[in-house]
Amino acid sequence: MEFSEEQRARYSRHFSLEGVGEEGQEKLLCSKVLVIGAGGLGTPVLMYLAAAGVGTIGIADGDRVDLSNLQRQVIHGTSDTGVFKAESAGRRIQEINPEVKTVLFREQVTAENIMDMISGYDFVIDAVDNFAAKFLINDACVLAGKPFCHAGVREFYGQAMTYVPGEGPCYRCVFEEIPPEGETDGSSRRGILGTIPGILGSVQALEAQKYLLGLGELLTGKIFTFDGLAMKCRTVSVEKSSEDCRVCGPHRDILEMKEVNYRIC
Repeated sequence: MEFSEEQRARYSRHFSLEGVGEEGQEKLLCSKVLVIGAGGLGTPVLMYLAAAGVGTIGIADGDRVDLSNLQRQVIHGTSDTGVFKAESAGRRIQEINPEVKTVLFREQVTAENIMDMISGYDFVIDAVDNFAAKFLINDACVLAGKPFCHAGVREFYGQAMTYVPGEGPCYRCVFEEIPPEGETDGSSRRGILGTIPGILGSVQALEAQKYLLGLGELLTGKIFTFDGLAMKCRTVSVEKSSEDCRVCGPHRDILEMKEVNYRIC
């Protein structure tokens, strides 16, 4: 493709980067990524993917911006309070990179809408903050054959892993079932240091770009963990649950998306 002068200036560091160059930038401009959740994790994903020139970015979030979000969800500002997060994030993306096409879903993901929502995207980001939604995204992506990157954060800690069809375990292989209600505390109860989702969301953005560009080693068959207090990172190998996984195992019983399987935690 022919790049404009503005594009050559904007993406000059990509053009001079071995492994990316003009060919890689063209791949990014032709790519489509869906980010489910425009909060703490989704913030750095959206901003970095927009800056990188990912051509189409979908944003799915049914919540509105609240003052309590602003300590970590830096894509939004004080004046965005009360606005749908998808709209606020979409406006900010246009300020970062007007070339990027944004598709806004001002709704929560459900078993009824997620298959249509993820259709047409090359990569999906799980940037949600509850277990039910994480299992929902995993199961839909496995059934649809979509690669995605999961991340979770709490207090001073975080983790991330990537699923690529046919290349390692899915989220359900590792975590099996949605925890019973009341068994775990969300970040709203235990609190979270605002920079932690920034770090893990940046990891997710990196995984998406590596997948789209065909570079490096993805976090497939691995869980990346981050301890912000000790400033330690670990990458742990995880096995595919060959027999027991309900969505990708040989005896799977999740063959379609049904709302009854994904109660809200």
